[in-house]
Amino acid sequence: MTTDMGSPTVRLAEIRRVRPEDAARMRALRLEMLADAPLAFLETLADAAARPHNEFAARVAYTSAGAGNAQFVADPGGRLVGHAGGTTHPNEPGLTVIYAVYVTPTWRGSGLLGELIDGVAAWSRACGRPELLLEVVVGNDRAYRAYQRLGFKDTGVRVPHPNIPALTELQMRRPA
Repeated sequence: MTTDMGSPTVRLAEIRRVRPEDAARMRALRLEMLADAPLAFLETLADAAARPHNEFAARVAYTSAGAGNAQFVADPGGRLVGHAGGTTHPNEPGLTVIYAVYVTPTWRGSGLLGELIDGVAAWSRACGRPELLLEVVVGNDRAYRAYQRLGFKDTGVRVPHPNIPALTELQMRRPA
């Protein structure tokens, strides 16, 4: 990143697991995610906005500890600017499924995506799961190329989008 004057500026964001006290900032990020990329996530903006704060808080608390489900955020101080979650796969004990990956537009291209995926990967390895899987909507070429740059390979598996029958998702994998 550079300043308006052309001189380099370093913008740092801490990549870490969510904490219970992040609930309000996580809710704001979730609403941003749904408004910016409505096809990428499994709920609508209206449904998320209608959900009471205590439900967001409970979800954040649940994913802040343990080996079954985790959320990682990019925190530069103030507003959260990125998110990636990981969860166990019901049929493959050595696999972590990455979900709800998002980088706010002003941080895209900064390397933050790779740092978030690295956070999930480190957690996955620590939990004894050496492989990662994610799904991308077919036609979302920007995301597909970004994940390829991070070492994910298209498996050839295609699955229906869980909410929109007209869309298909492709699966990508890589070592954790």
